[in-house]
Amino acid sequence: MASHGNYTTAPVSEFLLICFPNYQSWQHWLSLPLSLLFLLAMGANATLLITIRLEASLHEPMYYLLSLLSLLDMVLCLTVIPKVLAIFWFDLRPISFSACFLQMFIMNCFLAMESCTFMVMAYDRYVAICKPLHYPFIITNQFVARATIFVVARNALASLPVPILSARLRYCAENIIKNCICTNLSVSKLSCDDITFNSLYQFMAGWTLLGADLILIILSYSFILKAVLRIKAEGAAAKALSTCGSHFILILFFSTVLLVLVITNLARERIPPDVPILLNILHHLIPPALNPIVYGVRTKEIKQGIQKLLRRL
Repeated sequence: MASHGNYTTAPVSEFLLICFPNYQSWQHWLSLPLSLLFLLAMGANATLLITIRLEASLHEPMYYLLSLLSLLDMVLCLTVIPKVLAIFWFDLRPISFSACFLQMFIMNCFLAMESCTFMVMAYDRYVAICKPLHYPFIITNQFVARATIFVVARNALASLPVPILSARLRYCAENIIKNCICTNLSVSKLSCDDITFNSLYQFMAGWTLLGADLILIILSYSFILKAVLRIKAEGAAAKALSTCGSHFILILFFSTVLLVLVITNLARERIPPDVPILLNILHHLIPPALNPIVYGVRTKEIKQGIQKLLRRL
């Protein structure tokens, strides 16, 4: 066995990403559906952004928040999926030390930003349903600007220590990451240092940020449901709920995939290790691919805007 001194004289300068260590033949079968999902996610979100940009009737706070969500989805896809496909197609497993920790930061930061954006969107729906007369004065373009700054600043500052703590660890000899992406747990467990504080910080930060957002989302929809049940006019309750339907479906996509991923990681000993890896990849693909489609199908204004955009082409 190499000594501690030998380890420190040969620090790791890059990592090797080994997707599906037990079932590497899966890569060839998965590359096609993942590629199609990636193209769908990028194309659908780009179409939504262009539609909102060009259609004057969509220049409203609600659609600006949806644009922010689409931008976050696109960045997450571009951060993860091209590298995964490069591994599948060209066996490009190496990833530099700095690129690995940059990917780690973007994944942690933008995942938290998405959660925070859903929370702001839930507040938007709460004001629209519970305080409709005050909506034009509360949910303004200035509100969206301030909310965007809050979303970016809160989650960037909270997520920055995760890659910094991992990068400060000593990686002595082992450089094979049994994952398709540079998650904090997959990388830091290769270190020859104690990673207790690193893991504890990510756990506390993740549950604090995502947990706080989830609590506020549940509170918003509780108030919305309470207000809707008081509406006596026929059909008014259904109309009020329909304005929240698309947003609620997006939250279900986001939270369900995330919940399944958490459960599979907690039950890691009972589940093949390749399953959480696959779910982690899908979590960066399925919500981004479905989010703009849900809004495009369920929102009349967006549907009309897309139709106008297609007629211009």
